Amino acid sequence: MCRIVRPGETNHFIRGLIRIPIRGLAAQLEFGVWASLSEANWDRSIEVWQTPGRESEPPYFGWLSNEIQPLYAGTTNLRLHVHTSPIGERPWIELEPTDRPLAVDQRDGISYERVVAIASQLLHPA
Repeated sequence: MCRIVRPGETNHFIRGLIRIPIRGLAAQLEFGVWASLSEANWDRSIEVWQTPGRESEPPYFGWLSNEIQPLYAGTTNLRLHVHTSPIGERPWIELEPTDRPLAVDQRDGISYERVVAIASQLLHPA
């Protein structure tokens, strides 16, 4: 978690995982990202951070604070919900359903071939 304080402005962020199902497999592709939260939601996440059972918390509304490039353009400020996971696990992030490619992939899943193409693109950029 992170709080950035500047004169006249404070921003609150939490690190989480966007999980994309891989069709036909039990595995998922995961992206570690930052989400901005309201001060109240950030304070609540701090309050329950070490509380057993925290995963039963309602999700926190937030905004995606990363560009996932070159794979998905225009991801900053996508609406999302941060779901708290058990102690020791990162929260997982559910994007609100839209026609944005990242949200579609999270909702519908991607093929194994797409995973290979993503890995190739990330490991061997042109």
